[in-house]
Amino acid sequence: MSEEFAWLDATAQAELVRTGQVKPVELVGAAIRRVEKLNPRINAVITQRFERALSEAGSPNLPEGPFRGVPFLMKDLGCHSAGDPYYEGSRFVRDAGWIAGDDTYLAQKFRQAGFVLIGKTNTPEFGSLPTTEPVAFGPTRNPWDLGRSAGGSSGGSAAAVASGLVPLAHGNDGGGSIRIPASECGIVGLKPTRGRVSWGPEFGEIWQGLAVEFVLTRTVRDAAALLDAVSGPMPGDPYFAPHPARPFASEVGAPPGRLRVGFMGRAPGGMVEVHPDCLAAVKRTARLLESLGHHVEESHPSALDQVQEWMDPLWVVVAGSLAGLFSLWEKRIGRAIRPEDVEPHNWMMVEMGRSISALQYLQAVGALHVATRKIAAWWSEEGFDLLLTPTIAEPPPPLGEFVSTPAEPMAAARRVEKILPFTPAFNVTGQPGVSLPLHWNSSNLPIGVQLVAAYGREDVLIRVASQLEQALPWSERKPPSS
Repeated sequence: MSEEFAWLDATAQAELVRTGQVKPVELVGAAIRRVEKLNPRINAVITQRFERALSEAGSPNLPEGPFRGVPFLMKDLGCHSAGDPYYEGSRFVRDAGWIAGDDTYLAQKFRQAGFVLIGKTNTPEFGSLPTTEPVAFGPTRNPWDLGRSAGGSSGGSAAAVASGLVPLAHGNDGGGSIRIPASECGIVGLKPTRGRVSWGPEFGEIWQGLAVEFVLTRTVRDAAALLDAVSGPMPGDPYFAPHPARPFASEVGAPPGRLRVGFMGRAPGGMVEVHPDCLAAVKRTARLLESLGHHVEESHPSALDQVQEWMDPLWVVVAGSLAGLFSLWEKRIGRAIRPEDVEPHNWMMVEMGRSISALQYLQAVGALHVATRKIAAWWSEEGFDLLLTPTIAEPPPPLGEFVSTPAEPMAAARRVEKILPFTPAFNVTGQPGVSLPLHWNSSNLPIGVQLVAAYGREDVLIRVASQLEQALPWSERKPPSS
């Protein structure tokens, strides 16, 4: 039965429960057996919650939400659940045996939707790399090629969804951390609009609003329905995204109309060379969009090419925020964090963050606000509905390439710049973007493409993503390590 359920999306699994064809405990048990079978190879799940999950699935108190009984995995970063381990990919937090004392608002909404949490997924230390290879838990392997990265920082969740452990899994995105692993693992990665999903109650925002919470899915309809279930303002949120005109699930299959799409095949500012496979993927998608009746032309926000205007202040905010996070963990565990506790690239970032003055930090925030207005103006002033780009600049890279040492703490950062020129700008602007699995190269590796809409317009993204999913279905593709 585990194989029968493995490739059903969350919507289909929930329908089986709703119609009485299966019980929640059957779905959860099948997912657990699949994790036990496949996880030793891919290392996506680092914390098991099997006994509690089976108990919750069999309880009459399981909430009657839209995804009642569907098994679920939570990334071990950001969203946390009461009574469960919470490590953020860190050795010193793991060794301290930290247990979360409460649910975040998002965890509460996952529970209310009826999901049953079966475990936590792997993430790079503090989510700071676009690959999932923490020293604390070892590398997550891409189910399409076990020698390659599954992406990051939501790489554990992406590998779990791609290999059929669960139909969807929690992720978050501060510079591409939903979209990058979605691209590398051949699944759907929707980054919602800033303020769409609450970070509360502990935080109002993360990384000055660069980071957002959501999930990774295999189907567009799951992403849309989940957005309906978990979005919306919560008490104390400092800001929130505009309410949609109608449920996001209503946009699935709805005609998108004739859209004006800008096509960008080169990296912003020419900062890196785009791999031919990634360029082929985006050109193929451009032709497909044209065949579906959309107008596609080579155009993009000129402000994207002013890379230093948005990338330099982004790093200031990230470094300052990481230093603040370290201070928080020192208070939690009751001791100072030492260089030997932390991977070298993160210690370098924290040292940088500690050297930033309040004035420098505020100047960086102001620079990001200016860059946001310059970039976002293209959608309104130039009359475009969508921007089409590669998601990343190369196919999934081999494991072991994002490694720093105390002698070379910048090595990982230099490698990072080569892979993600297309995603972080839209964390700066707060616009919604999605990576769709529309291409596989000659080595059978997935190559995602990114579509970006105006602020608050997930409805446009969902309509066109659904149209592309129908025109070029991907759900039947299964990785060899599944």
